[in-house]
Amino acid sequence: GGTACVVTGQPFDTAKVKMQTFPNMYKGLVDCFVKTYKQVGFRGFYKGTTPALVANIAENSVLFMCYGFCQQIVRRIVGVDRKTKLSDLQNAAAGSFASAFATLVLCPTELVKCRLQAMHEMQLSGKIIQGHNTVWSVVKGVIQKDGPLGFYRGLSSTLLREVPGYFFFFGGYELSRTFFASGRSKDELGPIPLLLSGGFGGSCLWIAVYPVDCVKSRIQVLSMAGKQAGFMGTFVTVVRTEGMLALYSGLTPTMIRAFVANGALFLAYEYSRKLMMKQIESY
Repeated sequence: GGTACVVTGQPFDTAKVKMQTFPNMYKGLVDCFVKTYKQVGFRGFYKGTTPALVANIAENSVLFMCYGFCQQIVRRIVGVDRKTKLSDLQNAAAGSFASAFATLVLCPTELVKCRLQAMHEMQLSGKIIQGHNTVWSVVKGVIQKDGPLGFYRGLSSTLLREVPGYFFFFGGYELSRTFFASGRSKDELGPIPLLLSGGFGGSCLWIAVYPVDCVKSRIQVLSMAGKQAGFMGTFVTVVRTEGMLALYSGLTPTMIRAFVANGALFLAYEYSRKLMMKQIESY
Protein backbone atom coordinates (compact mmCIF):
# COMPACT_ATOMS: atom_id res chain seq x y z
CA GLY A 1 0.00 0.00 0.00
CA GLY A 2 2.77 2.42 0.93
CA THR A 3 4.66 1.63 -2.29
CA ALA A 4 1.57 2.29 -4.44
CA CYS A 5 1.05 5.59 -2.60
CA VAL A 6 4.60 6.85 -3.30
CA VAL A 7 4.81 5.72 -6.94
CA THR A 8 1.58 7.56 -7.85
CA GLY A 9 1.99 10.65 -5.69
CA GLN A 10 5.72 11.54 -5.40
CA PRO A 11 5.91 14.35 -8.04
CA PHE A 12 2.95 16.13 -6.40
CA ASP A 13 4.46 15.62 -2.93
CA THR A 14 7.73 17.18 -4.12
CA ALA A 15 5.83 20.22 -5.47
CA LYS A 16 3.94 20.45 -2.16
CA VAL A 17 7.13 20.58 -0.04
CA LYS A 18 8.81 23.13 -2.36
CA MET A 19 5.76 25.42 -2.37
CA GLN A 20 5.22 25.10 1.41
CA THR A 21 8.82 25.96 2.25
CA PHE A 22 9.46 28.65 -0.39
CA PRO A 23 6.02 30.05 -1.36
CA ASN A 24 7.49 33.22 -2.93
CA MET A 25 9.56 31.26 -5.47
CA TYR A 26 6.55 29.78 -7.29
CA LYS A 27 3.34 31.30 -8.70
CA GLY A 28 1.50 28.00 -8.63
CA LEU A 29 1.64 24.26 -9.36
CA VAL A 30 2.40 24.61 -13.10
CA ASP A 31 5.14 27.20 -12.44
CA CYS A 32 6.69 24.89 -9.83
CA PHE A 33 6.65 21.91 -12.22
CA VAL A 34 8.14 23.95 -15.11
CA LYS A 35 10.91 25.53 -13.01
CA THR A 36 11.81 22.20 -11.36
CA TYR A 37 12.04 20.50 -14.76
CA LYS A 38 14.19 23.32 -16.22
CA GLN A 39 16.54 23.46 -13.23
CA VAL A 40 17.09 19.81 -12.33
CA GLY A 41 15.21 17.77 -14.94
CA PHE A 42 12.61 15.04 -14.54
CA ARG A 43 14.56 13.37 -11.72
CA GLY A 44 13.91 16.51 -9.64
CA PHE A 45 10.29 15.37 -9.18
CA TYR A 46 11.49 12.14 -7.60
CA LYS A 47 14.02 13.65 -5.17
CA GLY A 48 13.55 11.95 -1.82
CA THR A 49 11.80 8.91 -3.31
CA THR A 50 13.95 6.42 -1.36
CA PRO A 51 13.18 7.92 2.07
CA ALA A 52 9.58 8.47 0.92
CA LEU A 53 9.29 4.75 0.15
CA VAL A 54 10.88 3.85 3.49
CA ALA A 55 8.61 6.39 5.25
CA ASN A 56 5.39 5.21 3.61
CA ILE A 57 6.12 1.48 3.87
CA ALA A 58 7.15 1.85 7.53
CA GLU A 59 4.30 4.23 8.39
CA ASN A 60 1.56 2.22 6.69
CA SER A 61 2.85 -1.11 7.99
CA VAL A 62 2.76 0.20 11.57
CA LEU A 63 -0.45 2.17 10.95
CA PHE A 64 -2.53 -0.73 9.64
CA MET A 65 -1.06 -3.21 12.15
CA CYS A 66 -1.91 -0.84 15.03
CA TYR A 67 -5.28 -0.06 13.40
CA GLY A 68 -6.32 -3.67 14.02
CA PHE A 69 -5.12 -3.54 17.63
CA CYS A 70 -6.79 -0.17 18.22
CA GLN A 71 -10.07 -1.49 16.83
CA GLN A 72 -9.97 -4.14 19.57
CA ILE A 73 -9.25 -1.44 22.18
CA VAL A 74 -12.24 0.58 20.93
CA ARG A 75 -14.42 -2.58 21.16
CA ARG A 76 -13.34 -3.02 24.80
CA ILE A 77 -14.05 0.64 25.59
CA VAL A 78 -17.56 0.51 24.13
CA GLY A 79 -18.13 -2.98 25.60
CA VAL A 80 -18.87 -5.05 22.51
CA ASP A 81 -17.71 -8.50 21.33
CA ARG A 82 -14.33 -8.68 19.52
CA LYS A 83 -16.04 -9.80 16.29
CA THR A 84 -18.62 -7.00 16.28
CA LYS A 85 -18.43 -4.61 13.31
CA LEU A 86 -17.51 -1.10 14.45
CA SER A 87 -19.34 2.01 13.28
CA ASP A 88 -17.60 4.45 10.92
CA LEU A 89 -17.03 6.87 13.84
CA GLN A 90 -15.47 4.11 15.98
CA ASN A 91 -13.19 3.07 13.10
CA ALA A 92 -12.13 6.72 12.74
CA ALA A 93 -11.20 6.82 16.45
CA ALA A 94 -9.18 3.57 16.09
CA GLY A 95 -7.31 5.04 13.10
CA SER A 96 -6.54 8.18 15.08
CA PHE A 97 -5.06 6.14 17.98
CA ALA A 98 -3.01 4.03 15.54
CA SER A 99 -1.48 7.10 13.87
CA ALA A 100 0.32 8.09 17.09
CA PHE A 101 2.43 4.89 16.85
CA ALA A 102 3.04 5.37 13.11
CA THR A 103 4.38 8.90 13.76
CA LEU A 104 7.42 7.50 15.58
CA VAL A 105 8.66 5.71 12.44
CA LEU A 106 7.43 8.39 10.03
CA CYS A 107 9.09 11.52 11.46
CA PRO A 108 12.79 10.61 10.84
CA THR A 109 12.27 9.36 7.28
CA GLU A 110 9.99 12.29 6.37
CA LEU A 111 12.59 14.76 7.62
CA VAL A 112 15.19 13.27 5.22
CA LYS A 113 12.64 13.24 2.37
CA CYS A 114 11.62 16.89 2.87
CA ARG A 115 15.24 18.07 3.05
CA LEU A 116 16.13 16.29 -0.19
CA GLN A 117 13.05 17.70 -1.94
CA ALA A 118 13.81 21.31 -0.97
CA MET A 119 17.65 21.16 -1.18
CA HIS A 120 17.80 23.08 -4.47
CA GLU A 121 15.65 25.91 -3.04
CA MET A 122 17.77 26.09 0.13
CA GLN A 123 20.86 26.70 -2.04
CA LEU A 124 19.08 29.19 -4.33
CA SER A 125 17.88 31.23 -1.34
CA GLY A 126 21.40 31.33 0.11
CA LYS A 127 20.32 29.63 3.36
CA ILE A 128 22.97 26.95 2.82
CA ILE A 129 26.10 27.05 0.64
CA GLN A 130 26.56 23.36 -0.16
CA GLY A 131 23.62 20.97 -0.32
CA HIS A 132 23.51 17.22 0.23
CA ASN A 133 22.16 15.34 -2.76
CA THR A 134 21.96 11.78 -1.47
CA VAL A 135 20.04 10.07 1.30
CA TRP A 136 23.24 9.04 3.08
CA SER A 137 24.75 12.56 2.98
CA VAL A 138 21.57 14.03 4.51
CA VAL A 139 21.50 11.31 7.21
CA LYS A 140 25.19 11.89 7.97
CA GLY A 141 24.64 15.68 8.12
CA VAL A 142 21.78 15.31 10.63
CA ILE A 143 23.84 12.99 12.89
CA GLN A 144 26.91 15.25 12.77
CA LYS A 145 24.96 18.44 13.48
CA ASP A 146 22.19 17.37 15.88
CA GLY A 147 22.84 13.73 16.82
CA PRO A 148 20.19 10.97 16.59
CA LEU A 149 17.49 13.19 18.14
CA GLY A 150 17.90 15.53 15.15
CA PHE A 151 15.76 13.12 13.12
CA TYR A 152 12.83 14.00 15.36
CA ARG A 153 12.74 17.70 14.48
CA GLY A 154 9.10 18.48 13.81
CA LEU A 155 7.82 15.53 15.90
CA SER A 156 5.21 17.61 17.75
CA SER A 157 3.85 19.08 14.50
CA THR A 158 3.86 15.60 12.91
CA LEU A 159 1.78 14.31 15.84
CA LEU A 160 -0.53 17.33 15.58
CA ARG A 161 -1.03 16.46 11.92
CA GLU A 162 -1.34 12.69 12.18
CA VAL A 163 -3.66 12.15 15.16
CA PRO A 164 -6.57 14.40 14.09
CA GLY A 165 -5.77 13.86 10.41
CA TYR A 166 -6.16 10.09 10.54
CA PHE A 167 -9.48 10.46 12.34
CA PHE A 168 -10.75 12.15 9.18
CA PHE A 169 -8.73 9.78 6.95
CA PHE A 170 -10.24 6.54 8.26
CA GLY A 171 -13.59 8.22 8.97
CA GLY A 172 -13.86 9.48 5.38
CA TYR A 173 -12.73 6.13 3.97
CA GLU A 174 -15.18 4.05 6.03
CA LEU A 175 -18.04 6.51 5.46
CA SER A 176 -17.44 6.40 1.71
CA ARG A 177 -17.28 2.59 1.71
CA THR A 178 -20.58 2.48 3.62
CA PHE A 179 -22.12 4.75 0.98
CA PHE A 180 -20.93 2.55 -1.91
CA ALA A 181 -21.84 -0.71 -0.14
CA SER A 182 -25.47 0.51 0.39
CA GLY A 183 -26.46 -2.38 2.64
CA ARG A 184 -24.07 -5.01 1.22
CA SER A 185 -20.84 -6.10 2.88
CA LYS A 186 -17.98 -3.62 2.44
CA ASP A 187 -15.71 -6.56 1.55
CA GLU A 188 -17.65 -7.03 -1.69
CA LEU A 189 -16.71 -3.62 -3.11
CA GLY A 190 -14.82 -3.55 -6.42
CA PRO A 191 -11.70 -1.55 -7.34
CA ILE A 192 -13.43 1.68 -8.45
CA PRO A 193 -15.41 2.22 -5.18
CA LEU A 194 -12.22 1.39 -3.21
CA LEU A 195 -10.19 3.90 -5.25
CA LEU A 196 -12.83 6.60 -4.77
CA SER A 197 -13.19 5.82 -1.04
CA GLY A 198 -9.42 5.98 -0.50
CA GLY A 199 -9.24 9.23 -2.46
CA PHE A 200 -12.07 10.72 -0.40
CA GLY A 201 -10.38 9.68 2.87
CA GLY A 202 -7.08 11.20 1.77
CA SER A 203 -8.79 14.45 0.76
CA CYS A 204 -10.52 14.67 4.17
CA LEU A 205 -7.15 14.24 5.92
CA TRP A 206 -5.34 17.00 4.04
CA ILE A 207 -8.19 19.53 4.13
CA ALA A 208 -8.33 19.11 7.92
CA VAL A 209 -4.61 19.39 8.74
CA TYR A 210 -2.87 21.19 5.87
CA PRO A 211 -1.65 24.28 7.84
CA VAL A 212 -0.05 21.96 10.44
CA ASP A 213 1.77 20.07 7.66
CA CYS A 214 3.01 23.36 6.20
CA VAL A 215 4.55 24.33 9.56
CA LYS A 216 6.08 20.83 9.88
CA SER A 217 7.75 21.09 6.46
CA ARG A 218 9.23 24.48 7.31
CA ILE A 219 10.65 23.25 10.62
CA GLN A 220 12.18 20.12 9.05
CA VAL A 221 13.68 21.88 6.00
CA LEU A 222 14.76 25.27 7.41
CA SER A 223 16.42 23.67 10.46
CA MET A 224 19.22 22.73 8.03
CA ALA A 225 20.30 26.38 8.10
CA GLY A 226 20.32 26.68 11.91
CA LYS A 227 18.12 26.41 14.98
CA GLN A 228 14.45 26.67 14.05
CA ALA A 229 11.63 27.76 16.36
CA GLY A 230 9.13 25.14 17.57
CA PHE A 231 5.61 24.63 16.23
CA MET A 232 3.92 27.68 17.80
CA GLY A 233 6.91 29.96 17.12
CA THR A 234 7.06 28.96 13.45
CA PHE A 235 3.26 29.18 13.09
CA VAL A 236 3.13 32.73 14.54
CA THR A 237 6.12 33.89 12.43
CA VAL A 238 4.56 32.64 9.18
CA VAL A 239 1.17 34.24 9.94
CA ARG A 240 2.73 37.53 11.06
CA THR A 241 5.24 37.92 8.18
CA GLU A 242 3.47 36.18 5.28
CA GLY A 243 -0.20 36.01 6.23
CA MET A 244 -2.61 33.12 6.75
CA LEU A 245 -2.64 32.16 3.05
CA ALA A 246 1.06 31.16 3.29
CA LEU A 247 -0.07 28.19 5.40
CA TYR A 248 -1.98 26.93 2.35
CA SER A 249 0.91 27.18 -0.15
CA GLY A 250 1.05 23.97 -2.20
CA LEU A 251 -2.54 22.95 -1.46
CA THR A 252 -3.36 22.22 -5.13
CA PRO A 253 -0.68 19.51 -5.69
CA THR A 254 -1.50 18.12 -2.24
CA MET A 255 -5.19 17.63 -3.07
CA ILE A 256 -4.38 16.01 -6.44
CA ARG A 257 -1.85 13.73 -4.75
CA ALA A 258 -4.20 13.01 -1.83
CA PHE A 259 -6.93 11.65 -4.09
CA VAL A 260 -4.70 9.68 -6.48
CA ALA A 261 -2.13 8.34 -4.01
CA ASN A 262 -4.56 7.39 -1.22
CA GLY A 263 -6.90 5.76 -3.70
CA ALA A 264 -3.95 3.61 -4.79
CA LEU A 265 -2.93 3.04 -1.15
CA PHE A 266 -6.28 1.62 -0.05
CA LEU A 267 -6.77 -0.38 -3.24
CA ALA A 268 -3.36 -2.03 -2.79
CA TYR A 269 -4.00 -2.51 0.95
CA GLU A 270 -7.42 -4.16 0.55
CA TYR A 271 -6.38 -6.49 -2.27
CA SER A 272 -3.04 -7.48 -0.70
CA ARG A 273 -4.83 -8.12 2.62
CA LYS A 274 -7.40 -10.37 0.92
CA LEU A 275 -4.63 -12.24 -0.89
CA MET A 276 -2.70 -12.78 2.35
CA MET A 277 -5.84 -13.91 4.19
CA LYS A 278 -6.51 -16.51 1.46
CA GLN A 279 -2.92 -17.76 1.79
CA ILE A 280 -3.31 -18.06 5.58
CA GLU A 281 -6.67 -19.84 5.28
CA SER A 282 -5.24 -22.32 2.74
CA TYR A 283 -2.71 -23.43 5.38
